[in-house]
Amino acid sequence: MKIAYLLGSLNRGGTETLLLDVFRNATKNNLNAIGIYRKTGALESDFLHCGIAMHKLTPENNKISYLLRLRKLLSENHIDIVHAQQPIDAMYAYLACLFTNTCIVLTLHGYDFDPSKFSDYILRFILRRTACNIYVSNKQLQYYQKKYGLKHNKQKVVYNGISFDKFSSTRSAILNQFQDKNTLRNELHLLQNSLLIGTVGNFNEVRDQLTLCRFALELNKAAVDFHFIFVGGRLESMPHLYDDCVNYCKQNGLEDKVLFLGSRTDIPQILDQLDAFVYATDHDTFGIAVVEAMAVGVPVFVNDWEVMKEITVDGKYATLYKTKDEKDLLREFMLFLQNKQVCQSKAIEAAKFVKETYSIEKHIDSLQEVYNQILING
Repeated sequence: MKIAYLLGSLNRGGTETLLLDVFRNATKNNLNAIGIYRKTGALESDFLHCGIAMHKLTPENNKISYLLRLRKLLSENHIDIVHAQQPIDAMYAYLACLFTNTCIVLTLHGYDFDPSKFSDYILRFILRRTACNIYVSNKQLQYYQKKYGLKHNKQKVVYNGISFDKFSSTRSAILNQFQDKNTLRNELHLLQNSLLIGTVGNFNEVRDQLTLCRFALELNKAAVDFHFIFVGGRLESMPHLYDDCVNYCKQNGLEDKVLFLGSRTDIPQILDQLDAFVYATDHDTFGIAVVEAMAVGVPVFVNDWEVMKEITVDGKYATLYKTKDEKDLLREFMLFLQNKQVCQSKAIEAAKFVKETYSIEKHIDSLQEVYNQILING
């Protein structure tokens, strides 16, 4: 059984990070795969050295030529299943594989909130023509199932996986390994005893960083000694989401308290040095950053969006606060400051839980179960 994974660009993002981890762990987990991508990106070099064959295939202005080249590439590599990560790539695969025995699988990493009629048409068309649609949470599956009336037996949930090799099992191990970088407080010229709080994620429509800015203002009003760091890029397609946060902090005198670090490649080390990780989402489908923070044993605060309740087992492994309610977040955070030892014990349990539940090995095993079932069913 051989799988071809279709990607769009190789920019830094949750989907790309997941696929990069899958590819790096493919061989040792007996996953026979190739990768095919349409556009370059910041992670292209990483993908080209990930351990599986990568092929760049660009549609340019001639879609017919692209489909013929894609069909030829799939045939030459004896591909049994094409696994697309976007509806448009699933559509390309469907057309390229017409009158062949190659099966199409689509993972839906987000929701169908794109207002464009073209995107809506592609999604509605392809959802019923794949061998299987994969969702990254039960909440997301239920949403699509209800809206589109899809056949239940062709819808599966496969939780995202994380390669925990990039995370040390203990905080001290990471600090010893990166002792010249401690580290983050030294880099940012912060006092060692000041609380360091942070969040990770690009500034896009999925996240709600503005609520976290309002939370920082509430912390400042409460005279808490803290610094809050945002790790994530400003996207050219929606720059106002980043700019609104920066301007809010300037207008409220938080420039010395709230720091915007942009995109970083040392996320595991940053997470390890935080006293707490705080996250706000509008409509995440999984929350890789939240799971990564849990994995290093950092106390995690996340809003009560249904998906976050699902991955934290209704708040058993993280502290939930009311969505878009910075005052409720402040209340929960002040309880944390009063009970740090209890919260740290909870964080240690959370680290064990996520490493057992959301490992990249378990993710690959789940994918292979889906692939095998597809081939059995023909």
